[in-house]
Amino acid sequence: PNTEDHFLDLTFDVMLRNNATTIFLRCGLATQPRMVAAGWRYLSQPVSAPNTEDKGQPSVEPQKAIKHDMIHFKLSTNVHPLGVEKTHKTIKNFWDNPMAHPVWSESEVNAVQKTHVEPSSSADRIAYAAVKVARWSFDTFTFFKWGPLTERKVLNRAIFLETVAGVPGMTAGMLRHMRSLRRMDRDHGWIHTLLEEAENERMHLLTFLKLRKPGTIFKFSVIATQGIFMNLFFLTYMVRPAICHRFVGYLEEEAVKTYTDILAAIDSGPLGKWKTEPAPEIGVDYWHLRPGATMRDLILAIRADEANHRDVNHTFASLKPDERNPFLGQR
Repeated sequence: PNTEDHFLDLTFDVMLRNNATTIFLRCGLATQPRMVAAGWRYLSQPVSAPNTEDKGQPSVEPQKAIKHDMIHFKLSTNVHPLGVEKTHKTIKNFWDNPMAHPVWSESEVNAVQKTHVEPSSSADRIAYAAVKVARWSFDTFTFFKWGPLTERKVLNRAIFLETVAGVPGMTAGMLRHMRSLRRMDRDHGWIHTLLEEAENERMHLLTFLKLRKPGTIFKFSVIATQGIFMNLFFLTYMVRPAICHRFVGYLEEEAVKTYTDILAAIDSGPLGKWKTEPAPEIGVDYWHLRPGATMRDLILAIRADEANHRDVNHTFASLKPDERNPFLGQR
């Protein structure tokens, strides 16, 4: 009897804490009806720490509630979903993107160079030709090369292209995620880098949107382009992932050229006011720019991002799908 009473005290205390009394009673009813009846009388009493003094046993302090420490949110400056207090106090009302992303030093952003990977196969040549056709078409039909370069032209171009640039990483990451689930095998780190790229491009877009709001026609153009490009990229990636990564590598080469030209226009051209115009707060927080950062500082950081995507995708295009991501290590 003493052993049985002790078993009841311990078990029902545990089950109360886990809110699983119904499951316990259902399982116990088939084996020990007498124990279940006693347990039900126990549950109907107010919850308190078990009194063990009469039995000659030391009293036991009730356990404190345990909250799971999710490391990902623990390291982020954002609010923890389970209310866990952060180790380091952060600035109030400060937002930081919880997804990993590069934060560039001044020497790194100024060291970016325009580079080009020469096509070495028929797939490379197709990807390169597709990018060249896309750039010529965009420059021609948007009148980007006609007339003087203006802030409106630059922002329209940047906003539109960033809506396209955010598609490949998310699409490729999703397909590799599904592949990993189907094969019940590791992805070797590709998914993390691809999703990071997609989020990084989206942050480019959100930053530029602080400077200009597109109109209705512009938005419809984005919807149409996204629908066509996303489906073409999706289908091609299922068949030839390498050509898709080579395409993105060449696309990012063009992006680096574009942002280099914008920097030249800031330094000695029609965009001179961006030397002193403050960068949007969302960009300052995301790239951890210096206090008082200007639009020129912002463009330098974005160009460094594009150069990083360029090199990553050219590397992925040269790897087999099952090879390890050299930028992360095995995952």
